[in-house]
Amino acid sequence: MGNRTSRHRRAAADQPATAPPPTAQPKPQPPPKPQTAPAPAPTPEAGQVAMGRVLGRPMEDVRATYTFGRELGRGQFGVTYLVTHKATGQRFACKSIATRKLVHRDDIEDVQREVQIMHHLTGHRNIVELRGAYEDRHSVNLIMELCEGGELFDRIIARGHYSERAAALLCREMVSVVHSCHSMGVFHRDLKPENFLFLNNKEDSPLKATDFGLSVFFKHGEQFKDLVGSAYYVAPEVLKRHYGAEADIWSAGIILYILLSGVPPFWAGDVCQFASQLDFLLFIYLLTRMFYFPDNEDGIFEAVLLGHIDFSSDPWPSISNGAKDLVKKMLRQDPKERLTAAEILSNYSNALSVIM
Repeated sequence: MGNRTSRHRRAAADQPATAPPPTAQPKPQPPPKPQTAPAPAPTPEAGQVAMGRVLGRPMEDVRATYTFGRELGRGQFGVTYLVTHKATGQRFACKSIATRKLVHRDDIEDVQREVQIMHHLTGHRNIVELRGAYEDRHSVNLIMELCEGGELFDRIIARGHYSERAAALLCREMVSVVHSCHSMGVFHRDLKPENFLFLNNKEDSPLKATDFGLSVFFKHGEQFKDLVGSAYYVAPEVLKRHYGAEADIWSAGIILYILLSGVPPFWAGDVCQFASQLDFLLFIYLLTRMFYFPDNEDGIFEAVLLGHIDFSSDPWPSISNGAKDLVKKMLRQDPKERLTAAEILSNYSNALSVIM
């Protein structure tokens, strides 16, 4: 339901221009050094253990401990496989990130930070647990808890939309994740249905957050400028490149809107016309899984900045006032007026009860 806009920490255009100091005679300057990929790990001498250039720890062959099975998913930098622990027979998911794709220092730091954050958040019921991290000469391999129930995205496609009761249960779990992350100084920055997984195929399966590749550690009040996230879920202040952790609440509010109605609140105009000719949810699937339209992304951003949210079309007239009020307060344009995760779980628990 969206495309990642950027992984880079700061666009070149954001860098301030500086003028050279005045000099009577310009001094010859050495030619600029070409930008190169980080050097590969050196070959160890006899008796030495090779150190990984990404994780900074001794290299290990993950395949000596795990048997690799079928592919579970694929992303910009890595492929996730089903793996089985050879000694115990226990099954896990392994996110394998090719080190040759980690071209820039920022890319390496992203992976390092993802591992640090997942270790930092270990133990939360609604966060996918990292069981181990390995690095060899070709890849970094993250062994994670296996979630066999699939993505929240796919269940929305299958169901169309959720009842208020079911949406409330999922909302509680999502907001619980945001509250735990923020209280532990972690800002996810890419919350969307594709990044929530069900532990199993049961209707009451726990929902777990995953993919902390764009996440950062933060301090209260800290502001960020880099453009990251996914088009349908990005907060308006992110597009203005001045934002804080409140952007996670906006993304969770967008997901709640979709759970209740089956459609996202912000669309590009030409996309709406085309979507009306197809089954709406089938169109979402095609749009997000098979095709990419950058022009439409700009249209979505314009709609987000305008901030008009439709609460009059079906099924909104039949949705409770408590549910609509909660969505509206999670999607306030001004991040300072937006609910916090703690407020939703405590002061607004009655609103969630009305949904249920």
